[in-house]
Amino acid sequence: MSKSSELTSVIQQARGPQHTATVLFLHGLGDTGKGWAPVADEIGQTMQHVKFILPNAPDRPITLYRGYRMRAWFDILQSGHLERMLASDDSETGILNTANSVNKLISDEVDSGIPAQRIVVGGFSQGCAQALVTSLISEYKFAGIIGLSGYLPSKDNILSMATDANKNTPIFLAHGDADETVPFKAGEMTSELLTSKGYNVTFKSYANLGHWHSPDETQDMLSFLQQVIP
Repeated sequence: MSKSSELTSVIQQARGPQHTATVLFLHGLGDTGKGWAPVADEIGQTMQHVKFILPNAPDRPITLYRGYRMRAWFDILQSGHLERMLASDDSETGILNTANSVNKLISDEVDSGIPAQRIVVGGFSQGCAQALVTSLISEYKFAGIIGLSGYLPSKDNILSMATDANKNTPIFLAHGDADETVPFKAGEMTSELLTSKGYNVTFKSYANLGHWHSPDETQDMLSFLQQVIP
């Protein structure tokens, strides 16, 4: 567990003799860091200088599911129209609170000797949403940002809070075109929005991929990481 954050994490240490970069990756709703350990393990076999931090979201009641508790980065008030998914809503406070917790994990890593410019922040689905918010409002300049099958929530407010730190940071966004949970259009619109604001975005789509990841996507993540934290 991080010494200054309330979040626990699954940690995969760098396999090689030197740890020179770190990837922090946030899981999706109802999952845990362990769910992404196989992907981290696969990438880590090639990138042996990279440490992976896979935080576990807090267990919290989800309004959409009548208060049923599950691991989530922030509450979900209602399912909804695509525009609402991207618009400001009452979940924003939770998103910002969690961003502070994630930022503490990042601060710990920087304090341990890994520069922010050698850290990549990413996530899947709700974890993607949280990773984008955390990165855009951070004062740290990261090596890269990854967002899989997700979107930018509270887009207008978050962009108004965005710092210049990651304006030129490479951002890799990916989405399956058969995603019924987070519509492909949400990912596409997020890419277009960030690009229109001057961010350095690469967007990849995957034919017939639903709300999950694929071997092709893992390979594209690996290629991206090899570029930004060689």
